[in-house]
Amino acid sequence: MLATAGDSGAGRLHVALVGLSGTGKSTVAPLLAARLGIATVDLDREIERRLGASVSELFGSIGEPAFRSAESTALVDAFDAPPSVVATGGGAVLSPANRQLLSERATVVWLQLDVDDLVARLSRSAEARPLLASDPATALRALATEREPYYRETADFVVDVAGLSPFDVADVVASLVRPGVGASGRVDGGAPA
Repeated sequence: MLATAGDSGAGRLHVALVGLSGTGKSTVAPLLAARLGIATVDLDREIERRLGASVSELFGSIGEPAFRSAESTALVDAFDAPPSVVATGGGAVLSPANRQLLSERATVVWLQLDVDDLVARLSRSAEARPLLASDPATALRALATEREPYYRETADFVVDVAGLSPFDVADVVASLVRPGVGASGRVDGGAPA
């Protein structure tokens, strides 16, 4: 079920979850953190706390470039703090500096789900997602095309979350990132990352 590829992330103090909107990063992060006995940081919630507005409001008021700058600052701060599971925003990998930081400071796990499954999942969610406002299916396909090479570049592990509960995903990721695991790859029986 596990195919090897990439770098295990051994010796890194943080675990970062990356992936498209709706893959479960914010839900899985605290579950995973509890299993690993470390803190959790949700970058979107941290930015909202710092700037006093929701992600949707921030995209509308300060724009995406300013939001991405705040996101980069929050990521640096998270990695300068004690060990944690960091739920990144789906676009955190767009910045070359963020990708380098992720690669150097965290074991990166890409939570992956087929776009059609994501559209179905997000249609049941009440959370506003600014980049998916008009046509979620088309927007997600475009985001997947743009971002998946960056997820692949930074990921130490790839976990296909299709059919898994958040608890199952947390269990799978915990088994991969615990010290001494020493292998990396893709979990779902598929090809290597």
